[in-house]
Amino acid sequence: MSGVKKEFVHLLANYGHVGFTFATSIVLGFAGGVLLDQKVFNGKTAPWFTFIGLAFGIAAGYKTLLDVVRVAQADEKRQAREEQERHER
Repeated sequence: MSGVKKEFVHLLANYGHVGFTFATSIVLGFAGGVLLDQKVFNGKTAPWFTFIGLAFGIAAGYKTLLDVVRVAQADEKRQAREEQERHER
């Protein structure tokens, strides 16, 4: 596989992971809130735990997104440093 194809597959995997993780975090947070509201507290607290679970899910999704951005920035800096070292030789 050529270098461009490898890079494309790598980027596709990273961004696919971000989308899947973001959506899964939101769904799991929402489902956890609904579970707490309906099963644990028999609907007495509805919709409060649903909202709280949804907020935690959204926060977890954004945290994952920020982690991926930090890793990508570190990767770019490392690649730029390596490229500069190659040109200096």
